[in-house]
Amino acid sequence: MSQRRTRTNRDNNPNRGVSALRRTGLRRRVEMSRQPLPQPVLDPKKRSKVTVDPDHPLWGFFRENKKALNTPEEADAFGRPWVVEELRNKSWEDLHSLWWVCCRERNILATQEYERKRLKAGYGAAENMERFRVVGQTQKAIKHALTERYYAFEEARRVAVTDREVNLDAEPGSQAYTPLYSDETMMEEEYPVKRSAASPGSTA
Repeated sequence: MSQRRTRTNRDNNPNRGVSALRRTGLRRRVEMSRQPLPQPVLDPKKRSKVTVDPDHPLWGFFRENKKALNTPEEADAFGRPWVVEELRNKSWEDLHSLWWVCCRERNILATQEYERKRLKAGYGAAENMERFRVVGQTQKAIKHALTERYYAFEEARRVAVTDREVNLDAEPGSQAYTPLYSDETMMEEEYPVKRSAASPGSTA
């Protein structure tokens, strides 16, 4: 009967198991047996009430009624997108506000889509995609209107560079437009007054 020789690694080396590259040793074991685990509170009366700020920014991902999903009737109730002809008459502040309203609407739609997939609701996917399309068309129209204003501004600035009556280096609050001719002078040049040809000393 052959005897197998046992191999021992205990050579009293303090660096045994230390990595030559990372200089790390053996990881310590994490034991949770001595730590008491939290117990779930099954009685609703014993649960602590969680107060939520009504003006919390995360409420911006939900509707005003703070519901994660709309009913089929609510999901189907939405209007048409804004068109460029309507946005051309809007101010910069109105376009800026409308842009962020569209961004908030996209966040709400994304939240509802995630909740719909999680619950496997089985409805509202087509209406949600249609709303995404409407919001996207409105944002494209806003970009179109702002692009037109940018090109119009650049064209006006290019003309103003060669205009002697416009001072592009004027300080804020000062007059940037100084007409070379007054209204009376322009009227006289355009409609000259016919003077009498009689001598200064003659009488009528």
